[in-house]
Amino acid sequence: MPLIHDQPLDTFNTFRIPARARHYLRVDGAEQLAAVRADPALAALPRLVLGGGSNLLFTRDVEGLVLHMTGQGREVLGEEAGKILVRAQAGENWHAFVRFTLEQGIGGLENLSLIPGTVGAAPIQNVGAYGVETKDVFHSLTAYDMASGATRTLDTAACRFGYRDSIFKHPDGANLVVLDVTFALPRAWQPNLRYAELGNAVREAGLTAPTPNAIGLMVEAIRRRKLPDPREIGNAGSFFKNPVVSNAECARLLAQFPTLVHHAQPDGTFKLAAGWLIDQCGWKGRHLGAAGVYHKQALVLVNLGGATGQDVVQLAAAIQADVAARYGVMLEPEPVFI
Repeated sequence: MPLIHDQPLDTFNTFRIPARARHYLRVDGAEQLAAVRADPALAALPRLVLGGGSNLLFTRDVEGLVLHMTGQGREVLGEEAGKILVRAQAGENWHAFVRFTLEQGIGGLENLSLIPGTVGAAPIQNVGAYGVETKDVFHSLTAYDMASGATRTLDTAACRFGYRDSIFKHPDGANLVVLDVTFALPRAWQPNLRYAELGNAVREAGLTAPTPNAIGLMVEAIRRRKLPDPREIGNAGSFFKNPVVSNAECARLLAQFPTLVHHAQPDGTFKLAAGWLIDQCGWKGRHLGAAGVYHKQALVLVNLGGATGQDVVQLAAAIQADVAARYGVMLEPEPVFI
């Protein structure tokens, strides 16, 4: 195996945080994972499975083995029960894959345009944007079990999707490495314009019958207007999850803060806008050292140049403390801290 030692990781994470991997291996498929498992020395090392590095924060070097999923390939498989099945390997760039489906005239992923990262990471995080989550368009995935050596197929139920959550973030899924993902996209496509900003953009453009591609381009435009390009400013996208509170807690907050941005959930709870909470605490555009809050979107923390992981952690902790003190709500980070 082409194992690399002391591999720099700053170009493999969108925060552009400096870190190094004691051992590093590019993985194109199950064969390399099986070889790692068969090697007693490698199998004993702590593992970090890396995709596009868009949802993690390095706070230290990685002393174990980094498995960098780089497998490429995408194909339209055919139809099943009114759905078009499209499969991509784990290492495929997510946005490039979305563009591939739209160029085939297949709708369903357009609301998830321009999200950084890889296809293999999408179900792990259950990525979502503009009213659509991965689980809504998911069919199945193939994963290699580093514990047993078996290759498994997991459907939606087996993935146990939640808000930015899945089985892969829990102990019983920790040994599963995603190899490829299959999506079930609607043959009878209808635009999903439930997200107000996107719906308004369509109406303002005068589109009475928008195509999937047109919606995708609008999502790209909105994201470019609001969010920093990781190639230009290091960041990991939305840094905090939108907190979910009970009906009673939401009522308490509204009584004190009538302009609170909140959204009712099907189970009777309410999701609060983390960006609004942070903005109200005066953090938008502020910084602590080389780590800052993006001036256009308070939910995004950025590397202003030369920031360490600890710089970002300290900034996040200060934001959490202010929001908790003012609203009694604890924000939970989205990225995985390494």
